[in-house]
Formats: sequence, structure tokens, C-alpha cells
Amino acid sequence: MSKIKTVIGDLNNRGNVEILEKTTPFKGYFQVDSYRFRHSLFEGGLSQEITREVFERGHAAAVLLFDAKTDEVILIEQFRAGAYAAAMDPWLIEVVAGIIEQGETAEELAHREVMEESGCQIGRLEKIGTFLMTPGGSSETIVLFCGEVLNQEIQNSYGLDHEGEDICTHKIKASESYKLMHTGKITNAITAIALQWLELNNERIRTKWLSD
Repeated sequence: MSKIKTVIGDLNNRGNVEILEKTTPFKGYFQVDSYRFRHSLFEGGLSQEITREVFERGHAAAVLLFDAKTDEVILIEQFRAGAYAAAMDPWLIEVVAGIIEQGETAEELAHREVMEESGCQIGRLEKIGTFLMTPGGSSETIVLFCGEVLNQEIQNSYGLDHEGEDICTHKIKASESYKLMHTGKITNAITAIALQWLELNNERIRTKWLSD
């Protein structure tokens, strides 16, 4: 029987990275950077030279829309080319999300994108966390919030025409959204994280928002 060695690392000291070369072989709406590097090994010393391409998409923010008064969430649905390419249902149920523009904060993006994609006006934002989406090949991070729904301008569809967006909204009980997650109907990772957080924090956040 082979022995498996367990290496206990110091979480406060994660080692060093030595960048040998960085180039940008593609730059368009997005860009791809190529890195040659070595990094510290858990057992000491440096790794062999490694080459990796990193997709630079920008950084994003996302908002789970929650009406504390009615205990309902508003989720959006839209076509996603990446899901289609992965041979999955391309009409995804998601939380509102968008790319943070230069000079814009995650909170400012949240308010702007929520209005564009759902017609909602939101009040308070509760930060859930900041997450790496595909750290093996992309630098993208998403700051995830739970947003307090104040009102919604009802339309047949939402989104920006010049970006080809065609978005509809679904307002459902929070308990029903958890069922969608548990039965695998939610395939967007950040949406699953948001709904899991709300399932754990529903009572606390409702008490907080309704008591103020």
C-alpha cells in the first residue's frame, strides 16, 4: 500500500512567485496574458519553469436581490453562449452581475447593473464575499452582495440592446429558490453561492433589515 504524505502549510506564509516573463499575445475586448514563472514548493526550493495563459476579463460584482418584507428573491434569466458551448442548457437562472468599469466601485456597479438587468431599485447591500471564479486560467474576481429590493419597474424584458441582452426576471419565494439550487436547476456557480448564503442567513438578514 502506498503512503500518502500530508504537507501542513503555513496559511500566513504562502511562499514566493518569480516572474520570468510576461507578454500579452492577444488584446481585444478582453485580453490574454502569458506568464513564465517559478514558485515556492511546499517542501522547499522552487518549481520548474511553468508557462500559463491567463484570461483577463476584468473584475465583477453580483447581487442577489432579496425582498425582506415578502421573503422573496428576484433572479434573472438570460442566454449564455458559454453554457451552450459546454452542451448545457444555455438559458441560465442567475443573480444580477456585471463588469466593474474603471473608476467605479463594486457598490456603484451593483446599483447600476441591478437597474439595467432587473428594473429594481435597491437600498442596503450586505457583502457576502469576494470570490475567484476560474483561478486556474482567469484573474476574474466577483464581489458578491445581497441587495435590499425597494421596488421594481415591471417590463417584459431588461438589458441593454447594444450589448445584445435579453433578460427576464423571476420573483419567487426564497424557499423555492433553495429548492432550485438543491435540485440542480441552478448551474451558475456564483448564484449557487448566493442562495446557499441566504439559506443560512435568511433570518438574520430579515431581522436586520426589517428592524431598522
